[in-house]
Amino acid sequence: MVLRDLSSEILNSDMGSLAFEMQPSVTEIYLALGLNESRKRVIVIPRVLSLLSSFLERSVQKNEKLLESMNHKDMVTVFHGLRAPTLSIRQYIDRIFKYSNCSPSCFVVACIYMDRFLQNGDLLLTSLNVHRILITSVMVAAKFIDDAFFNNAYYAKVGGVSTAEINRLEMKFLFSLDFRLQVTIGTFERYCVQLDKEATGRYHIERPIQFCGLKENRQIIEESKGAATV
Repeated sequence: MVLRDLSSEILNSDMGSLAFEMQPSVTEIYLALGLNESRKRVIVIPRVLSLLSSFLERSVQKNEKLLESMNHKDMVTVFHGLRAPTLSIRQYIDRIFKYSNCSPSCFVVACIYMDRFLQNGDLLLTSLNVHRILITSVMVAAKFIDDAFFNNAYYAKVGGVSTAEINRLEMKFLFSLDFRLQVTIGTFERYCVQLDKEATGRYHIERPIQFCGLKENRQIIEESKGAATV
C-alpha cells in the first residue's frame, strides 16, 4: 500500500546510532543521491529529488487505478483538496527545495515520515492529498533535524496554503505519528538504498544525515501573484 514497497524492506532494519561507521557502498549511494553537500553549497538539483518525485508519482498512479478498479472512494482527510493542484509532484518538490533551504537529506527524512503517516492512518497517497502531505512532512523534517528553520507562515507560502491550514496539517501529522520523529541511521540508510534502487536497480550515496542550513540572506517569497496553491 502506498509507500509500502519501500517500507516492506525497511521495517526489518536494526536500530542504528549516529556514531555508526558508514560502509563504502552506502557512502557511494549518498554521493549518487546528492546528499554529500550542505544546502548552502548545493548548486545543481540533487538526484534524490527526481527519484522521490518519480516514486511518489508512480505511487499515486497505482493507488488511483486501484481505487477506480474497486469503484471505491478514498477516505477524505484534512490533507485532501477539492481538486488536484496544477503543479506536478516534481514541480512542487523543486519549489519546496528552492525556497525552504533544506539539505537534500531533509527529503529522505520527509519520505520516512510520509511512510509512517500513511501506514498509521491506513491512507492511500493520491493526487488530492500528496501535495499537502509532502509540504507538511518536509516542514516537520526541517524542524526536527535543523539547527535553524523558518516559521509555519513561511512554509505555508512555499506550499501554497494558508498559515491556519499548515498549522492544522502539522498537528494532525504529528499526532498521527504519535510524535515519533526520531530516525535511526539504519533506517535512513535503507530508505536511501531503496531510492537508489528506484532508478538504477543497483547499490550505488557521504555522511549520515546532513543537517539543513539557512542561507545568510534569507529569501522571503514575494511572489503572491505567481504563488502556487494546493
